[in-house]
Amino acid sequence: MKTINQLQSIDKPRERLLKYGLSSLKNYELIAVLLGSGVKGKDVIKLSHEIEKFFDSNFENIDLKTLLKIHGLGTAKASQIISAIELSRRYLIDTQNYKINCASDVYEELKPYKNKRQEYFLTLYLDGANNLIETKIITIGTLNQSLVHPREVFSHAIEKRCASIIVAHNHPSGILKPSSEDINVTQRLKESGKILGIELLDHVIFTNEGFISLQEEGVL
Repeated sequence: MKTINQLQSIDKPRERLLKYGLSSLKNYELIAVLLGSGVKGKDVIKLSHEIEKFFDSNFENIDLKTLLKIHGLGTAKASQIISAIELSRRYLIDTQNYKINCASDVYEELKPYKNKRQEYFLTLYLDGANNLIETKIITIGTLNQSLVHPREVFSHAIEKRCASIIVAHNHPSGILKPSSEDINVTQRLKESGKILGIELLDHVIFTNEGFISLQEEGVL
């Protein structure tokens, strides 16, 4: 494997991109263009090859913490990579028109949060055909009515002209049973949605092992 200094100018990833276009670049070359430079003791080509191998074995679970396990990859460059991945994911969601038909679709969408040790309260914003427009974290921490205010949940729905929303949160305890606070928050959001004309379709509670739908449980 040649180092970046051994490559002819036209063979360098950035120059190849300019001359031949994105489709001509291999995965590690795309990573090299994104990084721009290597680190002390490891040039950009070698570092990019290592990142590519890491992607091949662990892409689904990639995050900033796991990226930093790559020797020589600092916070700045790891942040560049993870931000590019997240940006791509967001735009792919917009273009793929992922449809939410049931609670299991919600659970599939929220897989990245099922192993979190804190409670994450999230909202899925939908258009009139139940296509997912965006998923947003509303709050992190123990669920209560003061944290999950209807304003925080519905302001984005109004901005995006959503027809409906689904809210969800994880139970790190692993217990799939709604608390009284879960039910109170659900009822409050349901009533707020009626006033705004944005329907709350469901509240899904999930763990690493499964989920329950408060709509199916008769709470909504």
